[in-house]
Amino acid sequence: MFYKDERLALFIDGANLYSAARALEFDIDYKLLRAEFMRRGKLLRAFYYTALLENEEYSPIRPLVDWLAYNGFAMVTKPAKEFTDSMGRRKVKGNMDIELAVDAMELAPRVDHIVLFSGDGDFRSLVESLQRQGVRVSVVSTIRSQPPMIADDLRRQADNFIELDDLREVIGRPPREDRASQRQGDAVD
Repeated sequence: MFYKDERLALFIDGANLYSAARALEFDIDYKLLRAEFMRRGKLLRAFYYTALLENEEYSPIRPLVDWLAYNGFAMVTKPAKEFTDSMGRRKVKGNMDIELAVDAMELAPRVDHIVLFSGDGDFRSLVESLQRQGVRVSVVSTIRSQPPMIADDLRRQADNFIELDDLREVIGRPPREDRASQRQGDAVD
């Protein structure tokens, strides 16, 4: 439930939202996402959190990060840590949970409603703390993927759970492979 006069802030756990959308087989149009929540209330801020590989010549996420920064999103990034696990596999770690939690706590006195785009159960205590401060918290993730992308205790703690799949028609676009095949099909017809 949203109220038109509510001061809203969006907190997007980039890696988590990307994984949830991929599990549901659609891409998110961030321009439409921002517009949807501007329609639902007075959107004060839209934060997007992601770790970046600094030493990569080209990062596939860099164009998205740049676009978001120029289109009304407050970008919060940090360098990802690269390491080799015990099996010799290259791994990348870039957890942004602390940054998101600190920013949400700092902004809490200035907002009525926070929308958290993540299913990470580590955020349950953050949601509880925000609620004690009088902030309503909606969580956007999915239970329709296999396995579900949202921790049950986070979903129960939230004032409102928004199923990401229900937003598909409003904020989604077909995955890249589908758009490419549609363009090829259009050219042939």
